[in-house]
Amino acid sequence: MAQAERQGWKIVCRAMGLLPAEAIQGRLATAGIPAVLDYDGVSRMLGIPIYAGTGEVRILVPIERLAEARELLGPEADDEAEDDAE
Repeated sequence: MAQAERQGWKIVCRAMGLLPAEAIQGRLATAGIPAVLDYDGVSRMLGIPIYAGTGEVRILVPIERLAEARELLGPEADDEAEDDAE
């Protein structure tokens, strides 16, 4: 995923580590909102376990579902993420 964004997808929130990100992804999936996780490959190259909370994971949803995802996540949603990703 180039620059933390795919065409047609926007960052809805960020999490520290893979486990919290997967929990958020699961909440979105339960609501029928597709979500993908994006994180830097440096952690994998250096053998640093991202699941241990050592790196930022960006959670992306389709642009047309962004408002719905933000409403579902409430305060967890990153209102500034959309501006950061552009």
